Amino acid sequence: MDRPDPRATYDRIAEHFAATREYPWPEIESFVDDADPVALGLDIGCGNARHAEVLAERADRVVGLDASRGLLQAARERQDARGFDADLVQGDAARLPVAPSRFGLAVYVATLHHLRPREIRLASLDELSRVLAPGGRALVSVWSTTHDRFDATEGFDTTVDWTLPGGETVPRYYHVYDPDEFERDLTASALAVHDSFLASGNCYAVVGPEVD
Repeated sequence: MDRPDPRATYDRIAEHFAATREYPWPEIESFVDDADPVALGLDIGCGNARHAEVLAERADRVVGLDASRGLLQAARERQDARGFDADLVQGDAARLPVAPSRFGLAVYVATLHHLRPREIRLASLDELSRVLAPGGRALVSVWSTTHDRFDATEGFDTTVDWTLPGGETVPRYYHVYDPDEFERDLTASALAVHDSFLASGNCYAVVGPEVD
C-alpha cells in the first residue's frame, strides 16, 4: 500500500487544508477551559494553530509544533490576523525538540494517527510524557473505527484522499485505531491515562506523565 509522507502531504495541501480548519474542536475547548492556568502550553501537530490559540487563553507561553512548513506559515498568518502569541516550531512528533518536564498543558490531536509504524507512534507518546511537567495534562486524539465512514472493528492502515480545488487528489496516510488498540498503545507508553472517551468518530484520552 502506498504510504505517503505526512510532511510532504501537508506541505502540498497546506493552504487549502488550513482554510477549511477555522474553528477549534469543542472537545479541545472544553479540555482547556477546565484546566488551571499554566506557564507553558504545547500543541503537537498544530496545523494552522487553531488549538494553539485556545491554549494561549490558559498558558503564559505556547509552543506550536508541526512537521509541515506550509501549515506553520498558515499558523503565522492566523496569529497575525487574530493577535495571539505562540512560538511556532518545525519538528518531529516522535523527537520533540523541547526540554523535559516543561509543559503543564498540551494537546496532541489528529496527528498521532499519521505516524508509522506502531513503534514510532509509541515513541511519540513517550515523548509527550517526557515533556509534560509533573502534574501536567494532555489531551490526545486519534481517528477511530467508531467513525461512521468505517465498518471495521479492528485498527487498520489506510489512505484518505484530500481533494484540492481543481480536482487533484492527494493521499494522506492514516492508522485508524480501534478503541481497545488505542488503550493498549497508551498503556504501553510512558503516559498515565486519567480519562478516555469517544466523540465524533475519534478516541480521546486525558493523560499525564507516568509517576514512578
